[in-house]
Amino acid sequence: MQRLKPDVDIVLDILKAVLQAQPGSSFTQSLLHQYQERGGLSKKQLEGLYQKATNVKTIPPNKLATLEAIILRKHTKHKSELPVATPLYVKDDEAGKMIEAILVKYPQHKRVLFFKSKFDNNEILSVAEKTELQKFSKLLK
Repeated sequence: MQRLKPDVDIVLDILKAVLQAQPGSSFTQSLLHQYQERGGLSKKQLEGLYQKATNVKTIPPNKLATLEAIILRKHTKHKSELPVATPLYVKDDEAGKMIEAILVKYPQHKRVLFFKSKFDNNEILSVAEKTELQKFSKLLK
């Protein structure tokens, strides 16, 4: 990040002022250490620093406003919503009705009983099996 005035560091000034006001704050100490090591803080860390700095009365409001502007300038990451879960298999009601109609007339029909077991177990009937079922249904009528 290119700064216009490298000798002016608002974040460091605020960190030192908060640390001076609350010398036992481990949060501020860790922020100062990270700022010195990495040269910057994340948006959430800056927001936490801003919350701490608002409680310190010795920090001038113009520095708080500058920190708030720095926070607003940082990018916010958004997670997209999870897609709506759709069932893997949707039962074909037409095939179920054909199976029931055939089994009412012929309850021991082995091939249709096989189709019924596949249908009840939520297995997909192939195109050939559907045409075979439609053929049985037409013969029934």
